[in-house]
Amino acid sequence: MKLATMQDGTPDGRLHLVSRHHSRCAPADAARTLQEAMEKWDAVAPALEAQYAALNAGGGEAFDPAKAAAPLPRAWQWLDGSAYDSHGALLQKAFNAPPLDMQGRPLMYQGMSHQFLTPLADARFPSEEDGIDFEGEFGVITDAVAMGTSAADARKHIRLVVQINDWSLRKLAPIEMKTGFGWVQAKPACSMAPVAVTPDELGDLWRDARVDLPLLVDWNGRRFGAANGYPMSAGFDELVAHAAYSRDLVAGTVVGSGTVSNDNYREVGSSCIAERRGIEIIDRGDPETAFMKFGDTVRMEAALPDGTPLFGAIDQRVVKG
Repeated sequence: MKLATMQDGTPDGRLHLVSRHHSRCAPADAARTLQEAMEKWDAVAPALEAQYAALNAGGGEAFDPAKAAAPLPRAWQWLDGSAYDSHGALLQKAFNAPPLDMQGRPLMYQGMSHQFLTPLADARFPSEEDGIDFEGEFGVITDAVAMGTSAADARKHIRLVVQINDWSLRKLAPIEMKTGFGWVQAKPACSMAPVAVTPDELGDLWRDARVDLPLLVDWNGRRFGAANGYPMSAGFDELVAHAAYSRDLVAGTVVGSGTVSNDNYREVGSSCIAERRGIEIIDRGDPETAFMKFGDTVRMEAALPDGTPLFGAIDQRVVKG
């Protein structure tokens, strides 16, 4: 099943079903918003599935991603992991940082959740001097998860899979990290691709609670990265269980994978500029790739091997706020 939220002038938009090939859509009958659907998923999912099947058989109206909001325009909670060891190891080596002793725990922080940017709108930032960077990720949206839920049980609470651009202001991040209080200015609102999908839409490519597909990232129209989402050190089931260790997770919680990265980054490229700069430091002693400038564009998309779209594209231009 594929779901999108169309802008209607309200903060949460109007929930729609989207056809498998993203050509058609129709307002959901069983829930007005995605948050409402997440809160009563077991009750509304059968009706949504039936409407999705009918939409794929014909009917509905043309789906225009330019009129879509993020699938969940605002969320009660956004928890972002850093589940690709190759990304962390590369940056530690580049900046000669001591390895983190996580004692088997995944990295995760709680970020801004009250707004997810629309997938095709301009992304506004105060200054180019802050080190504007994109971060391509996959993510999941859960229903309610009880405190203490195991990873095995957490998997059934993963209701939707999404694609995210976790914008970062790299020159502010080290300043805030040194305070010990976490990120605020360095982590503005994320963007989310227009369509959220149930895991079954990925078929065998939803493997071990991971997305076994490349995330294609283009910067100013040139391919920058095509890293595969599978090599996570902790799958989304483990990330959800980690988050729920000492708290209940509200329905509509969004959990991110962290920047998609692979060990063979020299062949597949990177999902963020910071990683590319890290490679340059290792190879040549200094970074050569600058961060984004106003007017730059970034596009992110993942599709099935036969070309069937999944999440649609995040395609944004950076502008002065």
